[in-house]
Amino acid sequence: MTTRHHLPGFLTGDRGGLVLLTLVLGAALLVPAGNLLLAESHPLHVPTYLVGLLGKYLAFALLALAVDLIWGFAGILSLGHGAFFALGGYAMGMYLMRQIGARGVYGHPVLPDFMVFLDWQQLPWYWYGFDLFPVALLMVFLVPGALALVFGWFAFRSRVSGVYLSIITQAMTYALLLAFFRNDMGFGGNNGLTDFKDLLGFDLQADATRAALFSATALALAGGYLLCRFITASKLGRVLRAIRDAESRTRFLGYRVEHYKLFVFVVSAMLAGLAGALYVPQVGIINPGEFSPANSIEIIIWVAVGGRGTLFGAVLGALLVNYGKTWFTGALPEAWLYLLGGLFIGVTLFLPRGVVGLLVGRRRDLEGSP
Repeated sequence: MTTRHHLPGFLTGDRGGLVLLTLVLGAALLVPAGNLLLAESHPLHVPTYLVGLLGKYLAFALLALAVDLIWGFAGILSLGHGAFFALGGYAMGMYLMRQIGARGVYGHPVLPDFMVFLDWQQLPWYWYGFDLFPVALLMVFLVPGALALVFGWFAFRSRVSGVYLSIITQAMTYALLLAFFRNDMGFGGNNGLTDFKDLLGFDLQADATRAALFSATALALAGGYLLCRFITASKLGRVLRAIRDAESRTRFLGYRVEHYKLFVFVVSAMLAGLAGALYVPQVGIINPGEFSPANSIEIIIWVAVGGRGTLFGAVLGALLVNYGKTWFTGALPEAWLYLLGGLFIGVTLFLPRGVVGLLVGRRRDLEGSP
């Protein structure tokens, strides 16, 4: 009990969140150590491929956290968060492409290979500045945030909500998918951006770089959780829950509902953009397929499986479903989509509060039993 008084107020009583932070921060130290410091023959050695795979899982967990912030606490069901994730990924991919320089297939010092292949004569204006990491990092947050701001301003101001908002967000994602598929957009068309060499001067294929990316992703997930927990545990969070449960009544009480929804929507989009930026250097590619509406729907499944409105449940759901996807797509690739759809239906019907709700209910039953 003594240590609880030294915790921030918004973490007091959040047992699941404390466990999550402990595990994530522990992994940020132990996984790289197991990869870099232990010999391959050691039973606790972490293979390099596993470091990259786990890093990808953590990036997805941060994305699920962003969706749970708006869906679980504000009742905003976005089927377009894959777009914000992809935009953040493209911003990082553009920086990585600019770092290739003359080492590309065509040896052009400025133009990426796909531009040389398409006979582009000069770099488009919107690629300027992406040779600088601070600019690229700013765009990781600014581009998804600006899109969310513009989209949310018109949608929430017009009081679009429920299934109509979900459909519009999905339409936005599909429109971006079609746009980025075009070669004349200047983003690599169908192939996207790939063949990255280094990040901040460090070889992306080196074990140390992959380990550092894993740790950075783990720290970003921990920081994203703390931010979301701070928002949801504050007065703002209480207003968001009121909007989720009774939007008309909340508006009648004098709250500018559209302002609250817009704020949390923009924050969520920025977190999704950060997740995309951390994902790209670990997988080595970003293409228009990330804008696919199916990807955005899959994010909703992660949150539903873990437990909507719990934050740490969203992280758990993302990890469980993506681990299952990795296993099933290897063992039963033709059955994976059917299993994913069945999982979502089963959770909706039998576990409306997700895995976390089941575990909490089980613990309460045990504590209440004689």
